[in-house]
Formats: sequence, C-alpha cells, structure tokens
Amino acid sequence: QVQLVESGGGLVQAGGSLRLSCVASRIIFSRNAMGWYRQTPGKQRDLVAAITPRGTTNYAASLKGRFTISRDNGKNTVYLQMNNLKPEDTAVYYCNANDVFTHVNFWGQGTQVTVSS
Repeated sequence: QVQLVESGGGLVQAGGSLRLSCVASRIIFSRNAMGWYRQTPGKQRDLVAAITPRGTTNYAASLKGRFTISRDNGKNTVYLQMNNLKPEDTAVYYCNANDVFTHVNFWGQGTQVTVSS
C-alpha cells in the first residue's frame, strides 16, 4: 500500500520558518511529480508548490519567494521550506504524488501548520 507520511508541521509565530517533509513508500518516487497542497476548513485544497521528477518547480504565485520545494530521490522525500510565515498560511498541508506515466494520484494524511500573530 502506498504511503505518504508528512511531518514537520506545528505552531510557529509570524515571521518564523518551518520545513515540512513527506516520505513516500511503495511508489516509484523518481517517476512521480510531487506536490504540496493546503486546505482550511470549508475551503478547497489549493496547490502550494509542485516539483517534477527532474526538479522543475511550480509555485502558487502568492507564495513564490517565501516557500521552496525540493526533493531527494535517494530518500524518497519531498520537502517544503516555508519562511516568513504569516497567519494566513495556517492550514493543513498535504503531500501529493502523481505518477507522470499512469497519472495515479496519492495523498498523505496532512500535517497542521498554525501561524500565530
């Protein structure tokens, strides 16, 4: 069974930083585009950042410059470095894997990020 396990969330003050990690198992990691999404209660899940198997990145326009996505194919891990956090960044952050050949999609269970003002 495919597993995406996120970690690194928590409570941080505005202006602080967090690094989220997502470890994938039972997928061909190097064949998957990886992404981070976030969701607040009552709202849709929105893309934060994504990275292709070759390392091309894509960001939500409003987050570019503060957030950085990266991946380590040797560790089956994708990261999201979040700097200068703002209260509006408070959300549950989800890891996503999308196989670029089969387009099969997997989600992690989510990790809560709370930014206090």
